Amino acid sequence: MDFNDIIGTTGVGLILLAYFLNSFSFIKKDGRLFFVLNIAGSALACYASVLIQYVPFIVLEAVWCMVSVAGFIQTFSKTNTHVQ
Repeated sequence: MDFNDIIGTTGVGLILLAYFLNSFSFIKKDGRLFFVLNIAGSALACYASVLIQYVPFIVLEAVWCMVSVAGFIQTFSKTNTHVQ
C-alpha cells in the first residue's frame, strides 16, 4: 500500500465510521463528533486525491469538508442560542 492509499483509506474509513455511528444512533447527525469525523475524513480523502491528481474526488471531498465545517460551526451557534 502506498502512502496515498493509506491516507485515502483512513479518510474514507472515518467518513464511513461517522455514517455507521449515526445510522445506528450511537451519535447524533447534528452532533460535533459526527462533523469532526466527516471533516477529518474528507480532508484526508481530499489530500489523497490531490496526491494522485484525481480532480473529481478533490472537488467532492473539498465540498464535503466545507459543508461539514459549516455544520460544525452551526452547532456552536445553536449551543450559544440555547444558553442565552
